[in-house]
Amino acid sequence: MSQVLTVQPLTREAFAPYGDVIEAAAGSAASVYAVNDGRAQRFHDLARIETSDAGGRTVMSIFRTEAILLPFEITELERHPRGSQAFVPMHSVPFFIVVAATATDGLLGPLMAFLTDGRQGVSFRKGIWHHSLLAQASGDFLVIDREGVGDDNCEVFELQTPYTIAAVATLA
Repeated sequence: MSQVLTVQPLTREAFAPYGDVIEAAAGSAASVYAVNDGRAQRFHDLARIETSDAGGRTVMSIFRTEAILLPFEITELERHPRGSQAFVPMHSVPFFIVVAATATDGLLGPLMAFLTDGRQGVSFRKGIWHHSLLAQASGDFLVIDREGVGDDNCEVFELQTPYTIAAVATLA
């Protein structure tokens, strides 16, 4: 039998144990200042990107994803022990984020589920258990992560009891 996940809106405070929220909002950046002769505002240093472990390098990719159908069953999580991973929607596509902290015994802590507003991205800290991209609509996502030579930077954990994201109303 599956456990139903309660989905909450993505906020910087609630997501802080797992990584950073990437958004152009008050308090989200280390600093905000005008650039390009005052025609643009720079939200500077939005997330910590960690990719240099064991000779890794930062890569940017685009993931083109299909929408998931609800209810959606979560049967596994993944983590990247040598680098962070960021997902940023390119077309205002809301997406679900499922994460779990690592408990002191090395197993998973409780699962948490968040829903973005479609303009927010996230950067998972290295080693954070998370589900792959779960978009509410088809779309493109900028993904920033680590590429290494000859190493496996993706571990998968099969859940003994599945979890379900049920139908949710749009979160305000």
